Amino acid sequence: MFGDRYTLKSGLHNTGPAFGLVEAVVPAGGGPPKHIHYHEDELFYVIDGRLELFTGEETVIAEPGAFIYVPRGVTHSFTNAFEADCRMLLMFLPAGKERFFLEMGVSADDGAPPPPPEQYLVDRENAIRLAPKYGEEYI
Repeated sequence: MFGDRYTLKSGLHNTGPAFGLVEAVVPAGGGPPKHIHYHEDELFYVIDGRLELFTGEETVIAEPGAFIYVPRGVTHSFTNAFEADCRMLLMFLPAGKERFFLEMGVSADDGAPPPPPEQYLVDRENAIRLAPKYGEEYI
């Protein structure tokens, strides 16, 4: 989705409603547009690379080891404005957001190249269409 690769690690299937965990690899230029989660808090932990993260009214550069909490109801987005891929963990409290990833995303094999740039517009349209079902809003 959005040029990124998301690997679902945990969610409703093994934690019940406790939390969802997703590993993300965000290539240069990747990341979703501004959006709001109304049902979940989102937490970011950067493992490798750097990421430009917008939350509320603030933009920060998140480097390895950065931990950022975005409460539900706060507008946020992220983009990789750098050359190297960024690898991070996303946690959602409570679980359930993984259903959005499963419905919206396109399954990819390991080592598959990122989708073409025009896929970003298709992903944005799909995200906007699915957002109400999953308690989100894209801006």
